[in-house]
Amino acid sequence: MSMHKLWMAVVSLTLSSLALAAEPVAQPQLKTTASTPAKQQAVKHAAAKPPVKPAAPKYYYVRATPLVATPLVATPVPAPVQQIHAATPEAGEVHTGHMVCELGNSVTVSPDPQQPTRFIVQMKKNTYLMTPVETTTGAVRLEDAQAGAMWLQLPHKSMLMNSKLGQRMADECQSEHQVATAHAMKLNPPPSLLDGPTLAKK
Repeated sequence: MSMHKLWMAVVSLTLSSLALAAEPVAQPQLKTTASTPAKQQAVKHAAAKPPVKPAAPKYYYVRATPLVATPLVATPVPAPVQQIHAATPEAGEVHTGHMVCELGNSVTVSPDPQQPTRFIVQMKKNTYLMTPVETTTGAVRLEDAQAGAMWLQLPHKSMLMNSKLGQRMADECQSEHQVATAHAMKLNPPPSLLDGPTLAKK
């Protein structure tokens, strides 16, 4: 009986020593096994997060490059030449406008807006309402019978006369057309009525 108890005591001591020796190894295994799922979840959670993009800068700085000014060469554009053609009055047409006369006088002839066939002739403070009168010479003649004034228009000049007194109030009055006609007459004088026909020499 004593040998049997001794044997049982030895076996129990051996088993207890083996159990003590096995406990430190088991605990780290449990720790490692327990910590492995947590690490796996942390890794999965980290992998599930989207990558954080860097914030875009609010301002951009660009180096300023100085521009070299190119001189502009102005191309001269020729101005259009306006050709003004003065209207040539027809025969028997009254010349209107401001006309300069001799001795510093001037006469202004303008159509009467109230009556188309009448003309207003002004000299200084005198104003005459004149109507055309037919002539046999082809000259233009305007008369104000009430005031006794007459305006006589020739191809190269015009004159204002007092028909009652038989005096000229203004002479050598010329419009632009009459000035041109007078100049042409000086260069090519018309034949005089006193000049007879030239006989052919035999």
